[in-house]
Amino acid sequence: MSTTPRVVIIGAGIVGANLADELTERGWNQVTVLDQGPLPLTGGSTSHAPGLVFQTNGSKTMTEFASYTVDKLNGLDVDGDWCFNQVGGLEIATTPERLHDLHRKQGWATSWGVAGEVLDPEECAKLHPLLDQDRILGGFHTPSDGLAKSTRAVVALARRAESRGAVFRGSTRVIGIEQHGGRVTGVRTDHGEIPADIVVSCAGFWGRAIGEMVGMKVPLLPLAHQYAHTEPLPELAGRNDARIEARMPILRHQDQDLYFREHNDRLGIGTYAHRPMPVRLSELPEQDSPSDDAMPSMLPFTEDDFAASWEHSRRLLPALRTARVESGFNGIFSFTPDDGPLVGESPDVAGFWIAEAVWVTHSSGVARAVAELLVDGRSRTELHGCDVHRFDEVETTDQHVDETAQRNFVEIYDVKHPLQPKLSPRDVRVSPFHARQRELGAVFLESHGWERPHWYEANAPLVKGLPMEWQPPARDAWSAMHHSPIAAAEAWKTRNAVALYDMTSLKRLEISGPGALSFLDRLTTGKMDKSIGAVTYTLVLDEAGGVRSDLTVARLGEQLFQVGANGNLDFDHFTRQLPDDHGVQVRDITGGTCCIGVWGPLARDLVQPLSGDDFSHEGLKYFRCKRAHIAGIPVLAMRVSYVGELGWEIYTGAEYGQRLWDVLFEAGRELGVVAAGRAAFNSLRLEKGYRAWGSDMTTEHNPYEAGVGFAVRPQKGEFVGRDAVTSIDQDALTRRLSCLTIDDGRSVVLGHEPVFVDGEPAGYITSAAFSHTLATPIAYAWLPATAVVGTQVEVQYFGRKVRATVAAEPLVDPDMHRIRR
Repeated sequence: MSTTPRVVIIGAGIVGANLADELTERGWNQVTVLDQGPLPLTGGSTSHAPGLVFQTNGSKTMTEFASYTVDKLNGLDVDGDWCFNQVGGLEIATTPERLHDLHRKQGWATSWGVAGEVLDPEECAKLHPLLDQDRILGGFHTPSDGLAKSTRAVVALARRAESRGAVFRGSTRVIGIEQHGGRVTGVRTDHGEIPADIVVSCAGFWGRAIGEMVGMKVPLLPLAHQYAHTEPLPELAGRNDARIEARMPILRHQDQDLYFREHNDRLGIGTYAHRPMPVRLSELPEQDSPSDDAMPSMLPFTEDDFAASWEHSRRLLPALRTARVESGFNGIFSFTPDDGPLVGESPDVAGFWIAEAVWVTHSSGVARAVAELLVDGRSRTELHGCDVHRFDEVETTDQHVDETAQRNFVEIYDVKHPLQPKLSPRDVRVSPFHARQRELGAVFLESHGWERPHWYEANAPLVKGLPMEWQPPARDAWSAMHHSPIAAAEAWKTRNAVALYDMTSLKRLEISGPGALSFLDRLTTGKMDKSIGAVTYTLVLDEAGGVRSDLTVARLGEQLFQVGANGNLDFDHFTRQLPDDHGVQVRDITGGTCCIGVWGPLARDLVQPLSGDDFSHEGLKYFRCKRAHIAGIPVLAMRVSYVGELGWEIYTGAEYGQRLWDVLFEAGRELGVVAAGRAAFNSLRLEKGYRAWGSDMTTEHNPYEAGVGFAVRPQKGEFVGRDAVTSIDQDALTRRLSCLTIDDGRSVVLGHEPVFVDGEPAGYITSAAFSHTLATPIAYAWLPATAVVGTQVEVQYFGRKVRATVAAEPLVDPDMHRIRR
């Protein structure tokens, strides 16, 4: 008798069918797939999706998802008919900015293992003869991209899953999720209840409504997107047939938010150039028998919205100048606050999972990841950018989701800089120092709703007075965007005087109760049973030894700890791991507190005169903390420094924040104090070799290859991931996170660029900055372990090769004299 869990998948589109296939392949044979529409054409987004699969993405995870989708669908057919037509992809540029960006994309492709090259206009026209080559400057060609026949793939996947025991039931409406004792027990439908141990919602743009059945916020917005078919074109006559459909590469004209694909002798044209069209589920028509041109996810075509796109299409493709649009529709897709998919389990109802806002491009990859999570407890592909719990509460409100999703629709094909600030909503979360920062001319970037100063215009006069060795060189136009030479002055002040950094936006958790010590000991790699006042840098691992997060844990009492975390994923993880006996409490205290980093060789000269407490080296040693008063304000002073200088993170209640800032700033005037921003901070932390979780290391990496093995204490006893890390042979690592210095002293790379060793792509950049202390660009990169210190490498930056050298780390103050004075 089978002992596999009973799984109900809601949604029989490309994601649900893929998931059923992945689960049954792993031996789970009690899988039921439900859909409110008839099978196989259920009427959801899959039923009308144009099927474009472009693999290249700035995200390694999303590229891996797409590449797996290509590989999997390429191996499927239905009675000999293809499920994936590998015609290739071609993205063309009509502006210098776009052509420049295509070189950046080609770098991403190289970093993530996708073959592609940037071509000249003539080569583009050979691949796609309909193009007017005089209107383009070049294109990026990826031969392995292509067209997914989504509805046919669903049939193939369903057949295979059914052969292993899965059951697909169409025309079955889900009306409720049964639960008991905080766990799902079944799915209630209009045809009765289906028992379940696990329920996975793959309902697409209906996912928001399914989530509401268990009280789970699913932060997606259904939006309509226009797609049109031309009449038959003489230029396509005889090129294809109904079975082949297309031979030319799928074409993207992102400068005008357009894409094109063949439908036998017609062209299909998709556009994002129109106004955002939010869709309310209550307004959708009910259709019992969807057809190719009538289904709930297809709304009437609004011709006026398409007019401008049609004109741009006719300019690019001369064959359209005498043609007309034969038909069209406004198809519904899901958009999220950050464009990423939504994967994860309900925080309140165990066994209820979602895999939503997943497009055909990434469908097989996401399904594999969810199957691995369910069966193995871990996905081989790193998922922090997909986890539904990556958002803070304010980011899941209807107003925030609606506004950000519509903004993402508008910007979907824009050339985006890594530091490009969000236009709206802004000023959602501000620290108590915000008014003072605005007075100093702070230039803010945004993260999870927080306004974070990147530099301060008030420090501009300092730039001219910098010593020659601190004068930053001129940058190329791309790396100069959203940057200012003022960052050099702020870094100089931090290294030579004292600076104030707003650290308020960093997530802070309070963990307390009789079981707090054993709770943290079990979940982290460090020794937690230290004296009150101890601060510990530690890791959170998964069972396979991957780095789930890194934390700074301060012991404030026998049963009280403050945890500096990376974001809401940590809060979600800790709350899920709470013991049933309620002996531990986890609270997010970020919003009620604030933090100023006071760092620099004169930090003690600034703080000590304001306090009767001892801030000497002996009075508060490195990686210790204590409660104190500064100018009468109660604070928690933690002697840690992520810029590699003497100083403290000083915490207080939000109500005291502005007063604390004013006191420190006024007292520091005679010492030359400045407010400093994230640009200087990032440069200084890289000089010290401090890793940023999510950029430099993730669950994809183990602590030793990531260079944080010092935070692992196997001798302390059991903790999550201990067995995995103790089995690692540290002398046999095949890759390492390595420090690079850029040989020319001026080329500032920004991240995700490929790195070549002996002329072959061998790794990629994770973080990078200009080191103002050393007057040279620096970077961290994942490279083969054989690339030892002194190895010469090349970084591909927008199509040109920049020489770099693997360097010993940390680059600045390796003996830690400055930070421990």
